[in-house]
Amino acid sequence: MNVDASSLDPSSIEHRVLALDLQAASARAAELVADLNRHNYLYHVVGKAEIEDRTYDLLYRELELIEVRFPATVRDDSPTRRVGAAPVEGLREFVHRTPMLSLGNAFSADELRDFDRRCRRFLGDDAPETLRYVIEPKLDGLAIELIYENGELTGAGTRGDGRTGEDVLHNVRTIRAIPDRLHGTDIPTWLAVRGEIFYPLEGFARMNQRRQDNGLKPFENPRNAAAGTLRQLDPKVAAHRPLTFFAHSRGELEGAEDADTHAGQLAHLHSWGLPTNELNCVVDGIDAAIARIETLGEARNGLPYEIDGAVLKVDDIGLQDSLGFVTRAPRWAIACKYPPPRVHTVLEDVLYQVGRTGAVTPVAALTPVRVGGVTVSRATLHNADMVVALDLRYGATVAVERAGDVIPKVVHAVVDDAHAQREPVRFPTSCPECGTALVREEDAAVTRCPNALTCPAQLRAALRHFASRGAMDIDGLGAKIIDQLLEEGLVRRVSDLYRLESWQLELLDRLGRRSADNLIAAIAASRGQPLDRVLTGLGIAQVGTSTARDLARHFGTLEALMAADDEALVEVDGIGEIVARSVRAFFTDSANLAEITRLQQGGLAFTPVDTAPPPPEDSPASGKTFVLTGTLPTMKRSDAKRRILAAGGRVSGSVSKRTDYLVAGEAAGSKLTKATELGIAVLDEPALLEMLP
Repeated sequence: MNVDASSLDPSSIEHRVLALDLQAASARAAELVADLNRHNYLYHVVGKAEIEDRTYDLLYRELELIEVRFPATVRDDSPTRRVGAAPVEGLREFVHRTPMLSLGNAFSADELRDFDRRCRRFLGDDAPETLRYVIEPKLDGLAIELIYENGELTGAGTRGDGRTGEDVLHNVRTIRAIPDRLHGTDIPTWLAVRGEIFYPLEGFARMNQRRQDNGLKPFENPRNAAAGTLRQLDPKVAAHRPLTFFAHSRGELEGAEDADTHAGQLAHLHSWGLPTNELNCVVDGIDAAIARIETLGEARNGLPYEIDGAVLKVDDIGLQDSLGFVTRAPRWAIACKYPPPRVHTVLEDVLYQVGRTGAVTPVAALTPVRVGGVTVSRATLHNADMVVALDLRYGATVAVERAGDVIPKVVHAVVDDAHAQREPVRFPTSCPECGTALVREEDAAVTRCPNALTCPAQLRAALRHFASRGAMDIDGLGAKIIDQLLEEGLVRRVSDLYRLESWQLELLDRLGRRSADNLIAAIAASRGQPLDRVLTGLGIAQVGTSTARDLARHFGTLEALMAADDEALVEVDGIGEIVARSVRAFFTDSANLAEITRLQQGGLAFTPVDTAPPPPEDSPASGKTFVLTGTLPTMKRSDAKRRILAAGGRVSGSVSKRTDYLVAGEAAGSKLTKATELGIAVLDEPALLEMLP
């Protein structure tokens, strides 16, 4: 049954489906499944769509209507199955038959030439006159392994520690670029495909805009968002996010002829319906490889996805086998990492943000510019000293880069003939939110507003922090509700939350009776939060979740903590003199004591906690102090911290002689340097995981 374009509108589709019987519906469903899967293949693999997105969506809608009316027509390979099944109870282990190894890094042409010399030296007499290399863009996403058995997708797992990852098949099935079944001929009986799942920048920007429109916090960067999405338990979350995929290699292959080059293996994967990167290329010799890597680096700012480098691989599979592996990486491949992309734009203004602790942070307002594939219109300036050091002037050209490929920052001003005539940027002397005179302690980098009680910016940030998941976990008390509470004068301090009534909340915009009742219930439930959570919520300077937990376990009750002097405080593991002074200052401030009294009158129990349980005796992490730095391959640092604490270890924010281990990820900075100078053991993520139960 062919349908011309003129009949593709929602009403005609509905009428046509209503006229079908089961036999006709089955035939039409089979036709639609074949057509839609073909168009998915053309779009994601071949890169050449034959129909417009609207036409695809209407054909998809027709298939949905048929399957709803005739459930017996639902096929295993139907694209509608990609909307997500029921949530899983938890992520299971995924074991890699062949370990998924990481790559060594190079940061210059000289280091790439060293790599070429190492390969040729190791091969000895077997080394050809010129090594042939495959150059691939290094995508900034999440590494994944896909398993196909007799052409059908049956498994998907993250890299994890290289041997064991997490089973994320339920989410991978929702990604249209990944075929449920392989196409073509000579399909293997077993195939392990390796690649990267990532967000195209345009789709990532649209998704973030939708989140902001719905009052949700936008994701910070595509890489972390991809990792978080794949680890969701409910596949419907992934189904509504624009993830895609490129294959870059394979693991084991059974039941099909193998290629004798890496480029040939990629061609096989592409022929079976798996998308590969069109920028992949084969070159002869290291000089040509370096030239290609440099060309790719120059083009990265205009790519539709983020890359942070290029991967260089020996093309000949026989030579790969001869080169073999070192402990955690192949000898025949290396990643060349690019420096952060830097571009020029115009400084239009400087804005000043007041945080929860009163710290005033200058933020550059820029003429929007693409930096590393992301449009940047704001960049951090850190503090008053940086404003002076950069000699910033309104309307001047500035150089901007994304530090660690994530946070935009101004690197320097571009001085031209008109620079001296432009108006210089001067740090304000009074709070931009409440007008209070700003203060800066001697030898301190931060300028603060001292008006902690009534400065609206500090109160807004304090309420958000107090209600956050890591503190009091008040479900439903988001940024928009907090803004309305402040605008209506219903809340003038944190303790006022516990005096709110449902009828007051019903007066707020878009908050009906049920939502108001639910929020009041969530506030009431938070009254029973344990002491460590309340300490976190109070926002004591230098006291995060880990320190709050240590203090609560050590002292047991709020009264004991409030009575502790500096000497008693420094007896707590991980508490130094600076933290001790900050805690003492908080509990001797009359305004803070009055607020604690109001919280107690509002029903907060400040529930005492048991003293610290004995650490697991069989854990190598027990009693050890860890410092985390850089970006870990598969874990957020908050997850690593939680696991270390559960194993009886401690986590500190700074490296000192009392540090036992530094856990270093990608882009580790000064902490790694200091740990090396002090002779402290440095762990990567796999080594850390080996220490944890």
